[in-house]
Amino acid sequence: MPLIKDGEVVADVWMHAGDEGPLPPDQPVTVPLARWQRERASLLARSAPLGIRLTSDQLAPEIGADAGHFAVIVLVFPSFRDGRPYSTARLLRERYGFRGELRASGDVLRDQLLFMQRCGIDAFDIADKAATAEAWRQAMAEISVFYQPASDQRVPVTRLRHRARAAE
Repeated sequence: MPLIKDGEVVADVWMHAGDEGPLPPDQPVTVPLARWQRERASLLARSAPLGIRLTSDQLAPEIGADAGHFAVIVLVFPSFRDGRPYSTARLLRERYGFRGELRASGDVLRDQLLFMQRCGIDAFDIADKAATAEAWRQAMAEISVFYQPASDQRVPVTRLRHRARAAE
């Protein structure tokens, strides 16, 4: 699957481990939440970068203060209709101060990329093998004015209107 980050298709250097089995000692690896909860101490002792995968029913407070231990947090979208990972992304950025890579994976559609990015997601593991960086850039440029504030710090239209009136 293409991985788009910072507007470019990039190689995915992360191994995505399951609930059981040995982990490669020197390779970046993501683990599911259950494994993190079970093996927290040994995972923290690893010298290679560590990431975690959260399914849509696993919410930000479940890792909360531990978010800073991860280089990447993968939010799995099981269906484009399931919006819970949007809330998780925003909470991880705004409440828990996560500054690493926040990746959307699973049923990630082009039409949702801009909204995912506005919630703080900065990498997209897209199932559509034909996905390109150009399609990502087009999705990011389709809407230029927003009504609600978000994690991306774009100024909402209400503030733009107030600024315009104040300048008159």
